[in-house]
Amino acid sequence: MNAMTAAMPRRRVIGAYLQEARSEILRYLREPGFLLPIILFPNVFFVMFGLVLNHGNSEAARYMLASYSSFGVMAPGLFGFGVSLALERGSGLLALKRALPMPPGAYLVGKMLMAVLVASVVGALLLALALGVAHAPLTGAQGVELLVVDALGVLPFCALGLWVGTLLKGQGAPGLLNMVYLPMAFLSGLWFPLKMMPAFLQQLAPIWPSYHLNALALSAVGFDMGARLPHVLVLLGFTVGFLWIAARRLRRYG
Repeated sequence: MNAMTAAMPRRRVIGAYLQEARSEILRYLREPGFLLPIILFPNVFFVMFGLVLNHGNSEAARYMLASYSSFGVMAPGLFGFGVSLALERGSGLLALKRALPMPPGAYLVGKMLMAVLVASVVGALLLALALGVAHAPLTGAQGVELLVVDALGVLPFCALGLWVGTLLKGQGAPGLLNMVYLPMAFLSGLWFPLKMMPAFLQQLAPIWPSYHLNALALSAVGFDMGARLPHVLVLLGFTVGFLWIAARRLRRYG
């Protein structure tokens, strides 16, 4: 496959990447039962806890906007990569794609672009609720920064989902990913502040990528979370590390 794609004109290579991204978008749109829960779940949480039970506390709504946006953008990466890869490995579709004369990275880039798009939609809907209904005190710059954090923050979870997808085939991935997704969100303080949790759980929180994403999201909406660079570097290292491990497994096992 590499030899064939090496001989492709640059325009055809770019077209292959765009076509793969288009196919991922169409796949999501044709499966609303998979896409809608990913988009609506964090918004329902925000409505229940940020609006209904919040009694008009705009500062609390701003805090919940950041934490639930972090919770929301985890899912497109974990499930969009993990579940679809496991199913495509089990059905033989991945083996077929790898035999096609297309750039080796087109498969991953297509899924990654789709995850970024879905994460951006999740973040935009939460931001609209926070500003339009909860009247959270946010500036325009803070809103834009949060959307950027949401869009790029999905990438570490794409890497983690990709790795899980290399471990299992078929229907085993959703259960395993839920065992990762929900406890990680809880232990990172995405459902309620870490200071309300036992001390030993607070000390363990920094091992989770969701903790660092939440710190960046809270910083984006105006909370003082200290220096941002360490959180960015942890997320970058997590992304690169799991992508490397998953790519090695894919080359060995397909």
